[in-house]
Amino acid sequence: MSKEELEYPAQNGTTFAKGLLIGGLIGAAAALLFAPKPGREMRSDLSNKLSIATDKTKEFSGTVTDKTKSLATAVGGKVADLAGTVSSKVSDLASTVSSKASDIRTSVSDSKQEIAATLQETGKKISDTVEAASTEVSDDVKDASKDISEAAKNASDEVKAGY
Repeated sequence: MSKEELEYPAQNGTTFAKGLLIGGLIGAAAALLFAPKPGREMRSDLSNKLSIATDKTKEFSGTVTDKTKSLATAVGGKVADLAGTVSSKVSDLASTVSSKASDIRTSVSDSKQEIAATLQETGKKISDTVEAASTEVSDDVKDASKDISEAAKNASDEVKAGY
């Protein structure tokens, strides 16, 4: 807070009302004191006015108390309703999250089984392909070996025939 704010604090409605009430009481007392009445009548009037002011203050206090109690009860009811609503929503949300997590777990488990089956099937296909290729290569090697052997024999026969 600045120095000016400390020296001249802002007035709110409550402070103004208090000042107005005190000023009114002081003004009423001054008016009664300066009125041209004898002392006994003046004291009697002051006593009556003070009694009336006290009664009105008590009445106002009772009204404020009643309204405060009813407001507190209403606020308490609203808070209880709100707490119940929040609790219900949290419970629903927890249930939804649990359900979705279960669905995801099931989906992952199913996918894992599908992937395992696909890998097993693919492995078998690769094994079959390798076996077929191996047999084919073996047959080709045998055929090539026979061809080379025949070619070598023919070349050997030609060499023998040429001498």
